[in-house]
Amino acid sequence: MGGAPIPREHILCLLPFPEDPKILNKLRRKYDIEFTYKQILTSEGEPEIPDETWLNATILVTLWTLPPSAEKAKNLKLIHLISAGADKVSNTPVWKETKIPITNSSGVHGPQISEWVILQILSHSHKEKIMVEWQKKHIWGNSKELGALRDSVGQRLGVLGYGAIGRQAARICKAMGMDVIAYTASPRPTPESRKDTGKYIVPNTGDPDGLIPSAWYSGLDKASLHNFLSQDIDILLIAVPLTPQTRHFLSAAEFEILGSKTNAFIVNIARGGLINQEDLITYLKKPISAGGLRGAALDVTDPEPLPADSELWALENVAITPHVSGLGITYAERSFAILDENLGNLERGRDLINLVNRKKGY
Repeated sequence: MGGAPIPREHILCLLPFPEDPKILNKLRRKYDIEFTYKQILTSEGEPEIPDETWLNATILVTLWTLPPSAEKAKNLKLIHLISAGADKVSNTPVWKETKIPITNSSGVHGPQISEWVILQILSHSHKEKIMVEWQKKHIWGNSKELGALRDSVGQRLGVLGYGAIGRQAARICKAMGMDVIAYTASPRPTPESRKDTGKYIVPNTGDPDGLIPSAWYSGLDKASLHNFLSQDIDILLIAVPLTPQTRHFLSAAEFEILGSKTNAFIVNIARGGLINQEDLITYLKKPISAGGLRGAALDVTDPEPLPADSELWALENVAITPHVSGLGITYAERSFAILDENLGNLERGRDLINLVNRKKGY
């Protein structure tokens, strides 16, 4: 008779970091739920999850581990990805054969990735690499050896993909005196369409109302992209999702425009596959006087890890980091804040935030 009431929701967490009791207990106090938590180390390959575990779950929180079949996902009413992108799961049975709502963690990375972007822009423009080498060798260099430096005032930042990361980077760059122009997949002709709605926003960050860009551009066709790239862009921030339409979105023709116009500096924090890497290398090696690129900061490459024999490693005008720009001690807390809001939305029958559009791929 009686016994403990059965929780309404059973949340299965398959995540690459250890359980944080503080985060989970906050949700337990607020909702009628229980958790099954399993730390999944991506280096160990695809984990073995018992069928019973899959079938007991009503909500899945994961990086990209999904049930191997639609049948084993039949009790799921929500899948929450702790990544911003959905490209790693877009070829799975659950994606293709079910209509289970999938939400992502877009927005949680805005502050930390934007800080990485600014770090790379300033490191390049102030020639930090040279000064670090001076310090290692105990050399007190001079301005003549350092060469000409340029501050950010008056430079133009082109943001390719005006989401959470692009908006926060735009906010900081605007404060540094830059002009910002934005590029989106779909047109944003009205003030209302330029707002950042239906998504998680870290408080006091970004450009919620879309007021920062001095101009907006859009389209997935090459003509529209080339029009945007022709706007005298000094720094190009690549922050678009990787989809079939955006793979190798930037290749020789695009680098030719950027190189010949302003010798642009390229920053990629999105996915390596957005760029034709061999073409990028060609334009990074090309002399500035001949329309080459000033440099690049790459937190993502194609493939990953970047092979040890890649030419990118040795290029003096390139900074490479191993896909770490989004790391931070607040990552999990912010991602679970999205889940928290959506648990409330499910209870009240409201629209989910950060809902992935399967047709668009993000």
